[in-house]
Amino acid sequence: MKRPHAVADPSRHRLWPPYPGFDVAFAATWSDEPDGTYLLDEPIVVEASRKKDHHERSFSVANLYLEQIERAASKAERLDKNLGVIVCVVPDEVKQNCRPKSVIANPSDEGIDAKSKKARKRGQFELFDEYNREQYLLAPDFRRQIKARAMKLGVPLQIIQESTLRLSDDNAFGERGLTPLSDRMWNLGTAFYYKCGGKPWKLSSAREGVCYVGIAFRRSDEHGSTACCAAQMFLDSGDGVVFLGEYGPWYSTDTGQFHLKKEAAKGLLKGVLETYSQLDGKPLTEVFLHSRSEISKDEFDGYKEACPDSCKLTGIRVQSDRFGTRLFRGVGISGTVSMPVVRGTFRRVSHRTGYLYTSGFKPRLATYDGWETPVPLQIDIQHGNADITQVAQDILGLTKLNYNACRLGESKPVTVGFSDAVGEILISNPTVEERKPNFKFYI
Repeated sequence: MKRPHAVADPSRHRLWPPYPGFDVAFAATWSDEPDGTYLLDEPIVVEASRKKDHHERSFSVANLYLEQIERAASKAERLDKNLGVIVCVVPDEVKQNCRPKSVIANPSDEGIDAKSKKARKRGQFELFDEYNREQYLLAPDFRRQIKARAMKLGVPLQIIQESTLRLSDDNAFGERGLTPLSDRMWNLGTAFYYKCGGKPWKLSSAREGVCYVGIAFRRSDEHGSTACCAAQMFLDSGDGVVFLGEYGPWYSTDTGQFHLKKEAAKGLLKGVLETYSQLDGKPLTEVFLHSRSEISKDEFDGYKEACPDSCKLTGIRVQSDRFGTRLFRGVGISGTVSMPVVRGTFRRVSHRTGYLYTSGFKPRLATYDGWETPVPLQIDIQHGNADITQVAQDILGLTKLNYNACRLGESKPVTVGFSDAVGEILISNPTVEERKPNFKFYI
Protein backbone atom coordinates (compact mmCIF):
# COMPACT_ATOMS: atom_id res chain seq x y z
CA MET A 1 0.00 0.00 0.00
CA LYS A 2 2.81 2.38 -0.86
CA ARG A 3 2.16 5.56 -2.78
CA PRO A 4 0.92 4.49 -6.25
CA HIS A 5 2.85 5.45 -9.35
CA ALA A 6 -0.25 6.96 -10.95
CA VAL A 7 -2.04 9.85 -9.21
CA ALA A 8 -5.22 11.71 -10.04
CA ASP A 9 -5.19 14.63 -12.44
CA PRO A 10 -4.57 17.85 -10.39
CA SER A 11 -7.74 19.35 -11.86
CA ARG A 12 -9.75 16.56 -10.19
CA HIS A 13 -8.07 16.56 -6.77
CA ARG A 14 -11.22 17.67 -4.95
CA LEU A 15 -13.12 14.69 -6.28
CA TRP A 16 -10.20 12.22 -6.36
CA PRO A 17 -7.62 13.24 -3.70
CA PRO A 18 -4.13 11.78 -4.29
CA TYR A 19 -3.33 8.77 -2.15
CA PRO A 20 -0.34 9.53 0.13
CA GLY A 21 0.39 5.92 1.12
CA PHE A 22 -1.04 3.71 3.86
CA ASP A 23 1.46 4.81 6.52
CA VAL A 24 0.64 8.50 6.00
CA ALA A 25 -3.12 8.11 5.58
CA PHE A 26 -3.65 5.90 8.64
CA ALA A 27 -0.52 6.47 10.76
CA ALA A 28 0.11 2.73 10.67
CA THR A 29 2.77 0.51 9.17
CA TRP A 30 1.98 -1.60 6.11
CA SER A 31 4.32 -4.54 5.61
CA ASP A 32 6.15 -4.58 2.28
CA GLU A 33 5.63 -8.34 2.05
CA PRO A 34 2.50 -10.40 2.85
CA ASP A 35 2.68 -13.04 5.55
CA GLY A 36 2.11 -15.60 2.83
CA THR A 37 1.00 -15.97 -0.78
CA TYR A 38 -1.12 -18.90 -1.94
CA LEU A 39 -1.71 -19.40 -5.66
CA LEU A 40 -4.67 -21.04 -7.34
CA ASP A 41 -4.60 -22.54 -10.81
CA GLU A 42 -6.63 -19.96 -12.75
CA PRO A 43 -7.85 -22.33 -15.52
CA ILE A 44 -9.21 -24.71 -12.86
CA VAL A 45 -10.95 -21.88 -11.01
CA VAL A 46 -12.44 -20.47 -14.21
CA GLU A 47 -13.67 -23.91 -15.32
CA ALA A 48 -15.33 -24.45 -11.93
CA SER A 49 -17.07 -21.10 -12.33
CA ARG A 50 -18.56 -22.24 -15.65
CA LYS A 51 -20.66 -25.07 -14.20
CA LYS A 52 -24.25 -24.75 -15.33
CA ASP A 53 -25.82 -25.11 -11.87
CA HIS A 54 -25.32 -21.81 -10.01
CA HIS A 55 -25.23 -23.54 -6.62
CA GLU A 56 -22.57 -25.99 -7.77
CA ARG A 57 -20.30 -23.41 -9.40
CA SER A 58 -20.28 -21.05 -6.38
CA PHE A 59 -19.68 -24.00 -4.04
CA SER A 60 -16.87 -25.39 -6.20
CA VAL A 61 -15.07 -22.05 -6.51
CA ALA A 62 -15.50 -21.33 -2.80
CA ASN A 63 -13.95 -24.72 -1.99
CA LEU A 64 -10.85 -23.90 -4.07
CA TYR A 65 -10.34 -20.60 -2.25
CA LEU A 66 -11.17 -22.00 1.19
CA GLU A 67 -8.51 -24.70 0.79
CA GLN A 68 -5.84 -22.01 0.51
CA ILE A 69 -7.43 -19.77 3.14
CA GLU A 70 -7.36 -22.65 5.64
CA ARG A 71 -3.72 -23.30 4.77
CA ALA A 72 -2.89 -19.67 5.56
CA ALA A 73 -4.82 -19.72 8.84
CA SER A 74 -3.27 -23.04 9.87
CA LYS A 75 0.25 -21.80 9.19
CA ALA A 76 -0.37 -18.63 11.21
CA GLU A 77 -1.67 -20.70 14.13
CA ARG A 78 1.40 -22.95 14.09
CA LEU A 79 3.69 -19.92 14.09
CA ASP A 80 1.55 -18.14 16.73
CA LYS A 81 0.88 -15.23 14.39
CA ASN A 82 -2.21 -13.07 14.20
CA LEU A 83 -3.47 -12.53 10.68
CA GLY A 84 -5.13 -9.16 10.19
CA VAL A 85 -6.92 -9.83 6.92
CA ILE A 86 -6.84 -12.37 4.08
CA VAL A 87 -7.03 -10.96 0.55
CA CYS A 88 -8.74 -13.03 -2.14
CA VAL A 89 -8.08 -11.84 -5.68
CA VAL A 90 -10.83 -13.12 -7.98
CA PRO A 91 -10.65 -13.18 -11.81
CA ASP A 92 -13.29 -10.99 -13.43
CA GLU A 93 -14.96 -13.94 -15.18
CA VAL A 94 -15.25 -15.86 -11.92
CA LYS A 95 -16.79 -12.84 -10.18
CA GLN A 96 -19.27 -12.45 -13.02
CA ASN A 97 -20.19 -16.15 -13.20
CA CYS A 98 -20.66 -16.82 -9.50
CA ARG A 99 -23.77 -14.77 -8.94
CA PRO A 100 -27.31 -16.15 -8.41
CA LYS A 101 -28.71 -14.89 -11.72
CA SER A 102 -25.63 -15.30 -13.90
CA VAL A 103 -26.13 -17.28 -17.11
CA ILE A 104 -23.16 -19.21 -18.49
CA ALA A 105 -22.93 -19.03 -22.28
CA ASN A 106 -20.69 -22.10 -22.63
CA PRO A 107 -21.02 -24.19 -19.45
CA SER A 108 -18.34 -26.74 -18.58
CA ASP A 109 -20.95 -29.43 -17.79
CA GLU A 110 -24.55 -30.36 -18.56
CA GLY A 111 -25.96 -29.41 -15.17
CA ILE A 112 -29.22 -30.85 -13.83
CA ASP A 113 -32.91 -30.13 -14.44
CA ALA A 114 -35.14 -28.23 -12.01
CA LYS A 115 -36.86 -31.38 -10.75
CA SER A 116 -33.57 -33.06 -9.84
CA LYS A 117 -32.38 -29.90 -8.14
CA LYS A 118 -35.44 -29.75 -5.91
CA ALA A 119 -34.91 -33.40 -5.00
CA ARG A 120 -31.28 -32.72 -4.12
CA LYS A 121 -32.28 -29.81 -1.89
CA ARG A 122 -34.55 -32.20 0.00
CA GLY A 123 -31.60 -34.55 0.45
CA GLN A 124 -32.80 -37.27 -1.88
CA PHE A 125 -30.07 -39.74 -2.86
CA GLU A 126 -29.37 -40.61 -6.50
CA LEU A 127 -28.54 -44.03 -7.89
CA PHE A 128 -25.54 -43.09 -10.01
CA ASP A 129 -24.54 -39.47 -9.38
CA GLU A 130 -22.78 -38.38 -6.20
CA TYR A 131 -23.19 -34.84 -4.97
CA ASN A 132 -22.69 -32.76 -1.85
CA ARG A 133 -26.08 -31.66 -0.54
CA GLU A 134 -24.49 -28.82 1.44
CA GLN A 135 -24.02 -26.81 -1.75
CA TYR A 136 -27.80 -26.46 -2.07
CA LEU A 137 -28.09 -25.17 1.50
CA LEU A 138 -25.64 -22.31 0.92
CA ALA A 139 -25.92 -19.01 -0.94
CA PRO A 140 -25.51 -19.40 -4.73
CA ASP A 141 -23.29 -16.32 -4.58
CA PHE A 142 -19.53 -16.79 -4.23
CA ARG A 143 -18.88 -13.66 -2.15
CA ARG A 144 -21.68 -14.24 0.35
CA GLN A 145 -20.92 -17.93 0.67
CA ILE A 146 -17.18 -17.65 1.22
CA LYS A 147 -17.61 -14.82 3.73
CA ALA A 148 -19.91 -17.03 5.79
CA ARG A 149 -17.87 -20.22 5.52
CA ALA A 150 -14.56 -18.53 6.37
CA MET A 151 -15.82 -16.96 9.61
CA LYS A 152 -14.83 -20.05 11.59
CA LEU A 153 -11.18 -19.14 10.96
CA GLY A 154 -11.55 -15.79 12.72
CA VAL A 155 -9.89 -13.72 9.98
CA PRO A 156 -11.92 -11.23 7.91
CA LEU A 157 -11.68 -11.48 4.11
CA GLN A 158 -11.14 -8.75 1.55
CA ILE A 159 -12.34 -9.90 -1.86
CA ILE A 160 -10.85 -7.93 -4.74
CA GLN A 161 -11.84 -8.29 -8.37
CA GLU A 162 -8.66 -8.74 -10.39
CA SER A 163 -9.26 -5.75 -12.68
CA THR A 164 -9.47 -3.48 -9.62
CA LEU A 165 -5.69 -3.86 -9.31
CA ARG A 166 -5.10 -2.34 -12.73
CA LEU A 167 -2.54 0.46 -12.34
CA SER A 168 -3.83 2.60 -15.18
CA ASP A 169 -6.51 5.26 -14.73
CA ASP A 170 -7.54 4.79 -18.36
CA ASN A 171 -10.46 2.52 -19.22
CA ALA A 172 -9.79 0.99 -22.62
CA PHE A 173 -12.65 -0.14 -24.84
CA GLY A 174 -14.12 -3.41 -23.59
CA GLU A 175 -12.49 -3.14 -20.17
CA ARG A 176 -14.39 -2.80 -16.93
CA GLY A 177 -14.79 0.87 -16.04
CA LEU A 178 -12.82 1.86 -12.94
CA THR A 179 -12.48 4.99 -10.83
CA PRO A 180 -9.03 6.65 -10.67
CA LEU A 181 -6.27 4.62 -9.00
CA SER A 182 -6.06 7.01 -6.05
CA ASP A 183 -9.75 6.43 -5.27
CA ARG A 184 -9.30 2.66 -5.35
CA MET A 185 -6.29 2.93 -3.05
CA TRP A 186 -8.24 5.05 -0.55
CA ASN A 187 -11.09 2.53 -0.56
CA LEU A 188 -8.84 -0.51 -0.15
CA GLY A 189 -6.72 1.20 2.51
CA THR A 190 -9.81 2.11 4.53
CA ALA A 191 -11.20 -1.43 4.34
CA PHE A 192 -7.85 -3.01 5.30
CA TYR A 193 -7.36 -0.66 8.24
CA TYR A 194 -10.84 -1.38 9.62
CA LYS A 195 -10.67 -5.14 9.12
CA CYS A 196 -7.30 -5.25 10.87
CA GLY A 197 -8.85 -3.68 13.96
CA GLY A 198 -8.56 0.08 13.43
CA LYS A 199 -11.23 2.77 13.15
CA PRO A 200 -10.61 4.94 10.07
CA TRP A 201 -12.68 7.75 11.59
CA LYS A 202 -15.26 8.48 14.27
CA LEU A 203 -18.28 10.74 14.11
CA SER A 204 -17.84 13.99 16.01
CA SER A 205 -21.60 14.02 16.59
CA ALA A 206 -21.70 10.57 18.23
CA ARG A 207 -23.40 10.47 21.62
CA GLU A 208 -22.13 8.13 24.31
CA GLY A 209 -24.51 5.38 25.33
CA VAL A 210 -26.60 5.68 22.17
CA CYS A 211 -26.81 2.82 19.68
CA TYR A 212 -28.64 2.23 16.40
CA VAL A 213 -30.06 -1.16 15.47
CA GLY A 214 -30.94 -1.96 11.85
CA ILE A 215 -33.49 -4.73 11.28
CA ALA A 216 -32.93 -6.89 8.19
CA PHE A 217 -35.12 -9.55 6.59
CA ARG A 218 -34.72 -12.08 3.81
CA ARG A 219 -37.42 -14.28 2.30
CA SER A 220 -36.93 -18.01 1.82
CA ASP A 221 -36.54 -19.14 -1.78
CA GLU A 222 -38.87 -22.11 -1.31
CA HIS A 223 -41.62 -20.55 0.79
CA GLY A 224 -42.82 -17.08 -0.17
CA SER A 225 -44.02 -15.96 3.28
CA THR A 226 -41.22 -17.56 5.28
CA ALA A 227 -38.38 -15.19 6.11
CA CYS A 228 -35.54 -14.82 8.57
CA CYS A 229 -34.58 -11.71 10.47
CA ALA A 230 -31.24 -10.28 11.53
CA ALA A 231 -30.11 -7.24 13.44
CA GLN A 232 -27.02 -5.09 13.16
CA MET A 233 -26.08 -2.68 15.94
CA PHE A 234 -23.86 0.37 15.50
CA LEU A 235 -22.37 2.23 18.42
CA ASP A 236 -21.04 5.68 19.19
CA SER A 237 -17.55 4.21 18.61
CA GLY A 238 -18.49 3.39 15.02
CA ASP A 239 -18.15 -0.38 15.44
CA GLY A 240 -20.90 -2.87 14.61
CA VAL A 241 -22.43 -6.04 16.06
CA VAL A 242 -24.46 -8.55 14.03
CA PHE A 243 -27.01 -11.09 15.30
CA LEU A 244 -29.18 -13.68 13.51
CA GLY A 245 -32.83 -14.03 14.48
CA GLU A 246 -35.49 -16.64 13.73
CA TYR A 247 -37.20 -18.04 10.66
CA GLY A 248 -40.95 -17.54 10.55
CA PRO A 249 -43.96 -16.30 8.51
CA TRP A 250 -42.76 -12.74 8.75
CA TYR A 251 -43.60 -11.63 5.19
CA SER A 252 -47.07 -10.61 4.00
CA THR A 253 -47.71 -10.94 0.28
CA ASP A 254 -50.72 -8.60 0.66
CA THR A 255 -48.84 -5.63 2.12
CA GLY A 256 -45.30 -6.41 0.95
CA GLN A 257 -44.15 -5.83 4.54
CA PHE A 258 -42.17 -7.85 7.09
CA HIS A 259 -43.54 -8.11 10.63
CA LEU A 260 -42.28 -10.14 13.57
CA LYS A 261 -44.37 -11.71 16.28
CA LYS A 262 -43.90 -10.18 19.71
CA GLU A 263 -41.73 -13.00 21.07
CA ALA A 264 -39.55 -13.10 17.94
CA ALA A 265 -38.99 -9.35 18.16
CA LYS A 266 -38.07 -9.68 21.82
CA GLY A 267 -35.64 -12.50 21.07
CA LEU A 268 -33.98 -10.58 18.24
CA LEU A 269 -33.23 -7.42 20.20
CA LYS A 270 -32.39 -9.38 23.34
CA GLY A 271 -29.86 -11.41 21.36
CA VAL A 272 -28.09 -8.41 19.85
CA LEU A 273 -27.98 -6.59 23.21
CA GLU A 274 -26.54 -9.67 24.96
CA THR A 275 -23.96 -10.08 22.19
CA TYR A 276 -22.98 -6.44 22.64
CA SER A 277 -22.69 -6.95 26.41
CA GLN A 278 -20.46 -10.01 25.95
CA LEU A 279 -18.10 -7.88 23.85
CA ASP A 280 -17.48 -5.64 26.90
CA GLY A 281 -20.15 -3.18 25.88
CA LYS A 282 -20.71 -0.03 27.93
CA PRO A 283 -24.11 0.69 29.50
CA LEU A 284 -26.67 1.95 26.97
CA THR A 285 -29.00 4.86 27.57
CA GLU A 286 -30.88 4.97 24.27
CA VAL A 287 -31.62 2.53 21.44
CA PHE A 288 -32.95 3.56 18.03
CA LEU A 289 -34.49 0.86 15.83
CA HIS A 290 -34.22 1.44 12.06
CA SER A 291 -36.41 -0.59 9.72
CA ARG A 292 -37.43 -0.29 6.07
CA SER A 293 -40.74 -1.98 6.91
CA GLU A 294 -43.32 -0.51 9.25
CA ILE A 295 -42.87 -1.52 12.88
CA SER A 296 -46.17 -2.78 14.29
CA LYS A 297 -47.26 -2.17 17.87
CA ASP A 298 -46.94 -5.89 18.62
CA GLU A 299 -43.35 -5.87 17.33
CA PHE A 300 -42.43 -2.76 19.27
CA ASP A 301 -43.87 -4.21 22.48
CA GLY A 302 -41.57 -7.21 21.99
CA TYR A 303 -38.55 -5.00 21.36
CA LYS A 304 -39.43 -2.94 24.42
CA GLU A 305 -39.52 -6.01 26.68
CA ALA A 306 -35.98 -6.88 25.54
CA CYS A 307 -34.71 -3.39 26.32
CA PRO A 308 -33.55 -2.52 29.89
CA ASP A 309 -35.92 -0.26 31.83
CA SER A 310 -33.21 2.39 32.10
CA CYS A 311 -32.81 2.50 28.31
CA LYS A 312 -35.06 4.61 26.09
CA LEU A 313 -36.32 2.87 22.92
CA THR A 314 -37.49 4.53 19.70
CA GLY A 315 -38.79 2.79 16.55
CA ILE A 316 -38.10 4.52 13.23
CA ARG A 317 -38.96 3.62 9.67
CA VAL A 318 -36.34 4.70 7.11
CA GLN A 319 -37.16 4.30 3.42
CA SER A 320 -36.34 5.96 0.10
CA ASP A 321 -39.13 8.25 -1.07
CA ARG A 322 -38.87 7.50 -4.80
CA PHE A 323 -42.27 8.82 -5.85
CA GLY A 324 -42.62 11.90 -3.65
CA THR A 325 -41.79 15.59 -3.94
CA ARG A 326 -38.35 16.68 -5.17
CA LEU A 327 -36.40 19.73 -4.08
CA PHE A 328 -34.07 21.79 -6.28
CA ARG A 329 -31.99 24.89 -5.72
CA GLY A 330 -30.53 27.70 -7.78
CA VAL A 331 -31.37 28.81 -11.29
CA GLY A 332 -29.81 27.10 -14.31
CA ILE A 333 -28.66 28.66 -17.59
CA SER A 334 -32.13 28.24 -19.11
CA GLY A 335 -33.69 30.16 -16.24
CA THR A 336 -35.28 27.09 -14.65
CA VAL A 337 -34.67 25.88 -11.11
CA SER A 338 -32.66 22.75 -11.77
CA MET A 339 -29.62 22.58 -9.48
CA PRO A 340 -29.47 19.54 -7.14
CA VAL A 341 -30.27 20.11 -3.49
CA VAL A 342 -27.37 20.27 -1.00
CA ARG A 343 -26.63 16.96 0.74
CA GLY A 344 -27.90 17.10 4.31
CA THR A 345 -30.96 19.21 3.54
CA PHE A 346 -33.83 18.27 5.86
CA ARG A 347 -37.49 19.05 5.22
CA ARG A 348 -39.42 18.76 8.48
CA VAL A 349 -43.05 17.84 7.89
CA SER A 350 -44.13 17.29 11.49
CA HIS A 351 -42.63 16.45 14.86
CA ARG A 352 -42.57 12.76 13.78
CA THR A 353 -41.94 12.88 10.02
CA GLY A 354 -39.35 14.47 7.76
CA TYR A 355 -37.41 14.05 4.50
CA LEU A 356 -33.62 13.90 4.57
CA TYR A 357 -31.52 14.37 1.43
CA THR A 358 -28.51 12.12 1.97
CA SER A 359 -27.47 12.56 -1.66
CA GLY A 360 -27.05 15.86 -3.46
CA PHE A 361 -24.53 18.66 -4.00
CA LYS A 362 -21.47 18.25 -1.77
CA PRO A 363 -19.68 21.54 -1.03
CA ARG A 364 -16.47 19.68 -0.16
CA LEU A 365 -16.39 18.23 -3.69
CA ALA A 366 -17.97 21.29 -5.31
CA THR A 367 -20.21 18.98 -7.33
CA TYR A 368 -23.03 16.45 -7.20
CA ASP A 369 -21.55 13.00 -7.80
CA GLY A 370 -24.82 11.18 -8.45
CA TRP A 371 -26.64 10.07 -11.59
CA GLU A 372 -30.26 10.99 -10.90
CA THR A 373 -32.29 13.67 -9.19
CA PRO A 374 -31.48 13.31 -5.45
CA VAL A 375 -34.01 11.05 -3.73
CA PRO A 376 -34.68 11.78 -0.04
CA LEU A 377 -35.11 9.34 2.80
CA GLN A 378 -38.51 9.45 4.45
CA ILE A 379 -38.04 9.27 8.21
CA ASP A 380 -41.01 8.35 10.40
CA ILE A 381 -40.85 8.07 14.19
CA GLN A 382 -43.43 5.31 14.57
CA HIS A 383 -42.96 4.42 18.25
CA GLY A 384 -41.47 6.23 21.20
CA ASN A 385 -40.54 9.88 21.42
CA ALA A 386 -37.55 11.67 19.96
CA ASP A 387 -36.60 14.96 18.36
CA ILE A 388 -37.12 14.45 14.61
CA THR A 389 -34.27 16.85 13.81
CA GLN A 390 -31.88 14.94 16.06
CA VAL A 391 -33.01 11.67 14.48
CA ALA A 392 -32.25 13.08 11.03
CA GLN A 393 -28.82 14.29 12.18
CA ASP A 394 -28.03 10.82 13.52
CA ILE A 395 -29.11 9.15 10.29
CA LEU A 396 -27.00 11.57 8.24
CA GLY A 397 -24.04 10.69 10.46
CA LEU A 398 -24.65 6.97 9.95
CA THR A 399 -24.28 7.46 6.18
CA LYS A 400 -20.59 8.12 6.91
CA LEU A 401 -19.95 4.80 8.69
CA ASN A 402 -19.27 2.69 5.61
CA TYR A 403 -15.74 1.50 6.43
CA ASN A 404 -15.72 -0.55 3.23
CA ALA A 405 -14.94 2.59 1.23
CA CYS A 406 -13.52 6.05 1.80
CA ARG A 407 -16.35 8.40 0.88
CA LEU A 408 -17.95 11.55 2.28
CA GLY A 409 -21.21 9.69 2.72
CA GLU A 410 -23.61 7.15 1.25
CA SER A 411 -27.24 7.62 0.27
CA LYS A 412 -28.42 5.32 3.09
CA PRO A 413 -27.36 4.98 6.74
CA VAL A 414 -25.25 1.92 7.50
CA THR A 415 -28.12 0.45 9.55
CA VAL A 416 -30.26 0.23 6.41
CA GLY A 417 -27.73 0.33 3.57
CA PHE A 418 -25.98 -2.89 4.61
CA SER A 419 -29.06 -4.77 5.77
CA ASP A 420 -29.33 -6.75 2.53
CA ALA A 421 -25.64 -7.69 2.46
CA VAL A 422 -25.59 -8.75 6.11
CA GLY A 423 -28.91 -10.56 5.75
CA GLU A 424 -27.71 -12.48 2.70
CA ILE A 425 -24.51 -13.66 4.36
CA LEU A 426 -26.26 -14.69 7.58
CA ILE A 427 -29.57 -15.96 6.30
CA SER A 428 -28.59 -17.53 2.97
CA ASN A 429 -26.10 -19.85 4.66
CA PRO A 430 -28.15 -21.59 7.39
CA THR A 431 -25.77 -24.54 7.74
CA VAL A 432 -22.90 -22.25 8.78
CA GLU A 433 -22.90 -22.42 12.57
CA GLU A 434 -19.73 -20.55 13.54
CA ARG A 435 -20.79 -16.97 12.93
CA LYS A 436 -18.89 -13.93 14.10
CA PRO A 437 -20.75 -10.98 15.65
CA ASN A 438 -18.28 -8.36 14.38
CA PHE A 439 -19.44 -6.26 11.44
CA LYS A 440 -16.03 -6.41 9.73
CA PHE A 441 -16.68 -10.04 8.73
CA TYR A 442 -19.70 -9.04 6.62
CA ILE A 443 -18.38 -6.25 4.38
